Amino acid sequence: MQERENFASRLGFILVSAGCAVGLGNVWKFPYICGQNGGAIFILIYLAFLVLIALPVLISEFSVGRASKRSTAKAFDVLEPKNSTWHRFKYFGFIGNYLLMMFYTMVGGWMLYYAWLMMSGQLRGLTTEGVGNIFGGMLNSAPIMVFWMMLAIIIPMLICSRGLQKGVENVTKVMMFLLILLMVIMSIRSLTLENASEGLEFYLAPNLERFLEQGPGNVIFAAMSHAFFTLSVGMGSMAIFGSYLPKTNRLFSEAGQIAILDTVIALMAGLIIIPACFANGIAPDSGPSLLFLTLPSVFNKMGAGQFWGSCFFIFMSFAALSTIIAVFENIIAMSMEHWEISRKKAVIYNFIGITLLSLPCVLGFNVLSAIQPFGVGSNIMDLEDFLVSYNILPLGGLLFVMFCSHKNGWGWHNFLEEANAGVGLSFPKKARFYMAYILPIVIAVVYLKGYYDMFIQKDPRVFTIYMVVGVLVLSAVLLFANQFGARRKAKREANETHQDN
Repeated sequence: MQERENFASRLGFILVSAGCAVGLGNVWKFPYICGQNGGAIFILIYLAFLVLIALPVLISEFSVGRASKRSTAKAFDVLEPKNSTWHRFKYFGFIGNYLLMMFYTMVGGWMLYYAWLMMSGQLRGLTTEGVGNIFGGMLNSAPIMVFWMMLAIIIPMLICSRGLQKGVENVTKVMMFLLILLMVIMSIRSLTLENASEGLEFYLAPNLERFLEQGPGNVIFAAMSHAFFTLSVGMGSMAIFGSYLPKTNRLFSEAGQIAILDTVIALMAGLIIIPACFANGIAPDSGPSLLFLTLPSVFNKMGAGQFWGSCFFIFMSFAALSTIIAVFENIIAMSMEHWEISRKKAVIYNFIGITLLSLPCVLGFNVLSAIQPFGVGSNIMDLEDFLVSYNILPLGGLLFVMFCSHKNGWGWHNFLEEANAGVGLSFPKKARFYMAYILPIVIAVVYLKGYYDMFIQKDPRVFTIYMVVGVLVLSAVLLFANQFGARRKAKREANETHQDN
């Protein structure tokens, strides 16, 4: 086994982990759903769920990584009890990380492409329709899509090839500092625009009318879901960074700082986008259209719009690349441990593998556009995103929590000892019942609600089929977490030993 790498500094760990957590959803989703669901009312509910749901799962991942000093490829082999089958969870982690990169590298390429378009002036002066034609032309061009996707793979792979400290930590620290600096500058600029106060009021002022209009239940579920997904927990991408940590600080403190930084960046993204949209008379929306259609039109109406647009898409490129770098590091570490190969070989093999695996998503917008997994208008990316966001992340989070809180897994006392090693805030000892039973129920509800929201607009028969599939998959995961098969095997072996005696 090769010597284990470690972070050079605590700041490096926090920024790299935050870089993994800071995803594009922080920008194209959080600001809009925040304003839509009652502004400050939504934020308070979101923060409560961040502490109650996301932090315990994040701490579970960090604990598993730090205690085992391994990625998910070997962590469960090290920590699991005898005769258990938790080590099979490693394949869940492999699949999730590869699936995420199969479409996220393409989206990262979109960000790099738009940064280039902005800096070169190719979007200057275009109407919303003109910007739409640029975006449509990009999607329809396989060569353009493949080129920028390849760039979004090559850059992170070169960084990861230099190792944890020299590559991942050093580069991500600079990238995150520049990202935050750009966001501060752009937030100030956006807030000084004429009529920006209307956007600020929509975004942050508590609005009981919108809260009641959306429905308290819908707002609560929206806050709960976004809080769970915002920290990228559930598939081991955070466990790897825990494995590089010394036991000097308690994990509640570490996870809390990452959650705070992630939330600050999400709030600042709204300060950039929402006031700018209102100042230019453009209604903010949610999803990719906000980034690639709405915002370029907003920048074109601003003074020095090319400069501010370039800054924005550079910041978005950093946000995308920091996540790709973090997930690549996890994939490379898993490959090194599982197949016992060098970092150099892991980088080469995964460069080839991820490139090939990413092609179907890219071609799904042009050459393979006839493949529509969820009906007319859907594409391969929708399927890959559904598998990761609606399945791997919530179910993986459920397994991490149950592994750390149930005696048939690693167990509560082992988890608590690891989480509370060092100085800082302690994870509460009295939270065992909540972690073992309440939190898994909450995560299961988030999982099933995701299926409901995804398919409620479909034909009733299709909706029923998918909901049944969701329930069956959830049941299978719960059976795995309860280790029924391992128990039967252990009981059978015990009976055989007894008969032999």
